[in-house]
Amino acid sequence: MKYGLNINEKAELDFLSLGALVHRLDPGIIPFRKATQCQIHVSGGEFNCAANLADCFHLKTGIATAMVDYPIGELIAERVKAMGVRPFYKQFNHNGVNGPNMATVYSDRGYGVRAPIVFYNRCNEAAAQLKPGDFNWDEIFTGGVRWFHSGGIFAALSETTGEVIIEGMQAAKAAGAIVSFDLNYRAKLWNIWGGHEKAQSVIRRIMKYVDVLVGNEEDLQLGLGIKGPQVTAKSKLDPAVFFGMINETVNLFPQIKIIATTLREVHSTNHHSWGAVAWMDGETYQSPTCELNVYDRVGGGDGFASGLFYGLLSGEPEQVAVNLGWAHGALLTTFPGDTTMASIDQVKAFAKGGSARIQR
Repeated sequence: MKYGLNINEKAELDFLSLGALVHRLDPGIIPFRKATQCQIHVSGGEFNCAANLADCFHLKTGIATAMVDYPIGELIAERVKAMGVRPFYKQFNHNGVNGPNMATVYSDRGYGVRAPIVFYNRCNEAAAQLKPGDFNWDEIFTGGVRWFHSGGIFAALSETTGEVIIEGMQAAKAAGAIVSFDLNYRAKLWNIWGGHEKAQSVIRRIMKYVDVLVGNEEDLQLGLGIKGPQVTAKSKLDPAVFFGMINETVNLFPQIKIIATTLREVHSTNHHSWGAVAWMDGETYQSPTCELNVYDRVGGGDGFASGLFYGLLSGEPEQVAVNLGWAHGALLTTFPGDTTMASIDQVKAFAKGGSARIQR
């Protein structure tokens, strides 16, 4: 046992995510109201972690999710395959008019003093229609799964998606998998059907199964109702407030062994100071900090979680695991899109204090 976690040595899958697949339209630095063209990125908080772990870190990963039989679904499925993620799809039939659909996220990149703007079209989204019984968990877990992951964005989609997460986590626990959850509190999504109180009631039920939690101070406050301590942070890179909230979180959910988050101070859209911290089985760890020249910030948090999970699954020392997450999240902001284009060698070099000097 390490980090307080009993991680299986071998299984058919190293990592399995449960969540929604989306496609993100990205007009670059042009606001949507003036855009004439967009890039299409395949994304989803839970998928991003599975894709990053497969493509960069060479782990065997999968995703349980909804898929619709129309061209957008085919586009997304092709990207899932290209990233090396094994799909477990609940298939939906598109009626040719109004769905069910694969969700669309619209996100420009902003520039300088102009922040990125994000909005959604999740109308009649297939993933929101997922319900308990849609996945054969016994079959999915037959060959073994070392780590199971989901997140607060998927939980927020409908009255049934939180129940699917609980069902999946129960199956994961029965199969001996470690369970992680990224709080990713999104008020816009919860407000559509349940609001703040409903969000906390759903997330608190999910939390009973969680071993590893990813989330910042705001996520802990809004998602779990943890009160912030009477601590004034000197800057966004000061972990005092985050660490001050750990005791109450662990008192409520004593089975949690690891809580981690990124630290980000935004100087401008394209210049961030970046760090990460983790509480692991009673001890605290903090990454180095670095200055980021940000190309596309979307997915940086998932990049951190992916690198951290890789370090934990690989049995690395605690500080090394945190640094791997910090390094991968930093590198991810230098690429277009939500998923990684980094190599494992780049991540390890940066985690050890590498630089941007040319590699020959």
